[in-house]
Amino acid sequence: MSRTKLAGLAAGLMLSVTSFSAMATDLVVYHSWSAPPEVAALNVIKAGIEAKGHAWTDIAIPHDTGSNVNLMSLVTGGTPPNVFMESNPGVYRDIAGMGLGFPLTQWFTDNAIVDKLPAAVAASISVDGEIVKVPQALHIDGMVYYNMEVAKAAGVDPTAWDSMDAMFADFQKVRDAGYAPLAVGSQPFQVGYLMHALVAAVAGPDIYTRLYGAEVDPAALDDPAFAKTLETLRLFANEAGPEAQNRPWNETTNQVITGKALMQIHGDWMKGEWLGAGKVAGTDFGCIEMPGAQAVVVTVDAWGLLGGVSDELKTAELDFASVVLDPAEQAKFAAAKGSTPVRLDAPAESLDACSVEVLRILEDPAQQVQNPHNTADADWQNSIWDVVFNFWSDPNMSVEDAITQMHENYETILG
Repeated sequence: MSRTKLAGLAAGLMLSVTSFSAMATDLVVYHSWSAPPEVAALNVIKAGIEAKGHAWTDIAIPHDTGSNVNLMSLVTGGTPPNVFMESNPGVYRDIAGMGLGFPLTQWFTDNAIVDKLPAAVAASISVDGEIVKVPQALHIDGMVYYNMEVAKAAGVDPTAWDSMDAMFADFQKVRDAGYAPLAVGSQPFQVGYLMHALVAAVAGPDIYTRLYGAEVDPAALDDPAFAKTLETLRLFANEAGPEAQNRPWNETTNQVITGKALMQIHGDWMKGEWLGAGKVAGTDFGCIEMPGAQAVVVTVDAWGLLGGVSDELKTAELDFASVVLDPAEQAKFAAAKGSTPVRLDAPAESLDACSVEVLRILEDPAQQVQNPHNTADADWQNSIWDVVFNFWSDPNMSVEDAITQMHENYETILG
């Protein structure tokens, strides 16, 4: 939706927001989490909000179902949530353009929070120089989670892999031992996430930034390192049998948890499924970054607060932010969801082996890039997802065909 159109709706919307504020401290919370560990983690925040005397009304939209559109439909329809899970900077710009932004830089300064955040988190919460997001959870998008019992039975040691080639070279050993080497879910968003994780790992941070940054350089598509990335994606596609089609990410994770497959490469959020199954990081399952990765993609789940509301609602929304960023609450939330706390001063005893590894990786700022949801034009990113999903699904589609389609899409969307 264009800014012009949104601005035209703003005046009428302000009246609706004012009316909504009469509900006092009843906070309407919009999010996309529905898996059991995600719901358990949300309940941690909900308990904290209710302890402050506020009520929680839930609006849940399942993952990757066009949630940006649904959020903006609620806003422009005059029934906006008070708190919303959103990363795309364009959404924050549109909301600010309607007079409904909630700048938070001064609040973060007053509460001395920024210095307590890892660099990747601090970099993700600002839009156009103003902090507008409340960071909730930290993940690396392309981590390898593997079943330690299966690895032992197959005679492979994932921690010894120093390259993707070394990893794939061990797959036959795993097959010979009676296990699938790789659990894969063939949904567009899973393939899209794997693709951008591979671009960072295989092609490196420079190519990644040229493709997924705010200013796209189409020449990066012609770099041999990008072709190598697509060739690597094809190796992953070759591991996907018919059963992988449309398999949700958490059901894919279960293939590894139950010992049917050695490993899965996906976001750290899959750790929540392991923990929910009673498994222990470092004992039952291990986690490493992609072998030989030049960089990792960092996802920071974050909340936005709606501005243009009454003082009472503003106070309740800031109470929400206070609960989210409380170090102890961060620890409890991460333990339930399977993420890593966004605060470096979260209780150290709350960190499991995988969270310790995530924070170790993120000590090097040069080895991390942001999730495209934080940086890229949404239409451009969606077009990449479409091409790579077609490439994934059609073994006859060549690397050159995929690159040609991306060039054509660039000219249509950004050229």
